[in-house]
Amino acid sequence: MENTFQRIYALIGRIPSGRVSTYGQIALFLGNPRMARVVGYALHVAPPELPCHRVVNRFGGLSEAFSPFGRESHRQLLEEEGVGFLENGNVNLSAFLWEGPEAEAEQEG
Repeated sequence: MENTFQRIYALIGRIPSGRVSTYGQIALFLGNPRMARVVGYALHVAPPELPCHRVVNRFGGLSEAFSPFGRESHRQLLEEEGVGFLENGNVNLSAFLWEGPEAEAEQEG
């Protein structure tokens, strides 16, 4: 599991400021779309410097488990990076979803 968590952390570290990814998307990028729950477990014990706030659920929903004040803390960190929200309080995924490392590589090359 250690190696899996390290791979998850490396990928989350690549999510640019002002963008978000979903638990399932991270799992898919790692080659196992059924591993979304493991991504959540990894984030729960992640190093404090990791930008965990850039990961949301499949609807763009925020985590109640986010420290220190749940969804309020989660939203504040994303808003500070310019991430926009819908009226229902979810992240606007159509505008702020990260396309992943392959899209990143295509833009660079």
